[in-house]
Amino acid sequence: MTLQPHSTLVVPTCDLCDTHKGDTTGAFRVLPPVYRSFGGRSAFQGPVRTVKCHEDNTSVKALLESDGHIDTPTGRVGQVLVVDAGASLRRALVGGNIAAAAARNGWAGVLVDGCVRDLAELSAVDLGVLALALIPLPTERRATGVVDGPVLIQGVTVRPGDWLYADVDGVVIGDRRLQGT
Repeated sequence: MTLQPHSTLVVPTCDLCDTHKGDTTGAFRVLPPVYRSFGGRSAFQGPVRTVKCHEDNTSVKALLESDGHIDTPTGRVGQVLVVDAGASLRRALVGGNIAAAAARNGWAGVLVDGCVRDLAELSAVDLGVLALALIPLPTERRATGVVDGPVLIQGVTVRPGDWLYADVDGVVIGDRRLQGT
């Protein structure tokens, strides 16, 4: 299978909301508008992997330094890492080096419910990076973290295998790959 360019994959979040606004099953979810875009890619989508960690990016680094591609029925796509950092504003879980590795390894993006650092480097890399804020302080490395379990991000449950769609209008989650209007 061939890798599809990321730009042709992105379904606008407004279109998804128009199509799925009546969903009452919980299969379609919208994250609160608290995230800022720091990466070089302002719109991205892909199947979700998750990490739950607190001020320790050991698991985040390991995942983003591994192959981020996944084969789907419609082709090979980059995944999106969703990091439940407990909304901590005290340590940066992703910086320029980790983001560059993620882009090289085919990840479509990363959403950190916490902080990132190295703005100049993040904005230069072809990767979607969403986070609550910037902070220059790196994490401690204690080799802690839970990979690929359900996480609660700003009151919204996100599970491995969900699909995340992000653009300048916001972030939506589907329990499967979604179609817009």
